[in-house]
Amino acid sequence: MTDGAVTEVARVLVAADKFKGSLTAVQVAERVTAGLRRVVPELEVETLPVADGGDGTVAAAVAAGFERREVTVTGPVGDPVTAAFALRGTTAVVEMAEASGLQLLPSGVFAPLTATTYGSGELLRAALDAGATTIVFGVGGSATTDGGAGMLAALGARFLDAAGEPVGPGGAALAELASADLTGVDPRFADVDLVLASDVDNPLTGPKGCAAVYGPQKGASPEDVETLDTALGHYARVLEEAIGPKAADLAASPGAGGAGGIGYGALLLGASFRPGIELMLEVLGFAPALERATLVITGEGSLDEQTLHGKAPAGVAAAARAAGKEVVAVCGRLALPAEALGAAGIRRAYPLSDLEPDPAKSIPNAGPLLEQVSANIARDFLS
Repeated sequence: MTDGAVTEVARVLVAADKFKGSLTAVQVAERVTAGLRRVVPELEVETLPVADGGDGTVAAAVAAGFERREVTVTGPVGDPVTAAFALRGTTAVVEMAEASGLQLLPSGVFAPLTATTYGSGELLRAALDAGATTIVFGVGGSATTDGGAGMLAALGARFLDAAGEPVGPGGAALAELASADLTGVDPRFADVDLVLASDVDNPLTGPKGCAAVYGPQKGASPEDVETLDTALGHYARVLEEAIGPKAADLAASPGAGGAGGIGYGALLLGASFRPGIELMLEVLGFAPALERATLVITGEGSLDEQTLHGKAPAGVAAAARAAGKEVVAVCGRLALPAEALGAAGIRRAYPLSDLEPDPAKSIPNAGPLLEQVSANIARDFLS
């Protein structure tokens, strides 16, 4: 045996996130399994693709046994798109990126000032119509910075300008907001357990707010960021006039800045905020799968400083360490020192870049490379 090999009958749990731009979480699990079995053909492997609330969350839920439901909603720039949510019993997993995500924009085109979350509201309503009484609302990967105003409008809220007309779509239009009325919001939310699943704890506005921190990723120039932050601050003040001090308190709350401020909209609906990966591990049934495992393999496309702040591999490793299980990780690139990995509960990481350092070659060949590094894990820990 080598490298601290597992001594009892091995059962491996593969609980990794997607490799963004190359492999889905389901494909990662398939490739890791294939690589392990090259070396240990009869190995027991259990796969549980994971996500932290961002894009890929619905796919992870479906892989865990939820039913995929599809509905046509309004995309971020107003075009109809087909979006999915996941349902099991009366629990729904809704991913805002399915309706309002960056991946829905035409290639190379951004709409930082005008992209809307209206379709995310339509997706939430579809989950209610399907009988959901618990909704896990995963936010991340958004094209939007509208503070959730579009989502709330789709659910019955009214946001009017000085002429009594609805304000336009997107965050910039909120500068024209004169009055807000939430009394028409779908009354079913009063009886629904809505949980905001996010890997960010930013407030709505300010230097750590959604426009300043994430706006540039959505194509916002410095001037756009200032426009959006000012408009979102105005939006919160108008809401404060409509519903009282709670609006200001929620704007400053952790998670309000999630996915362009849609977190704020969710909090206004009565959502509770929880770290995305922690919540998703519960929903996906991670604890019983962990109990059955002797070795856990996690990972994502890039293991870097961001990983340590609420991303899926850190959540998996923390839970596994608490259960006394050994964890190794796979990744496309590794940007963390061994000490940081160890502190996160990861014994060792296996980056594809060790086999192919050129990303232009590694990304399109991520599947075969992942099988190779997984075979190395089997030799080091299982053979």
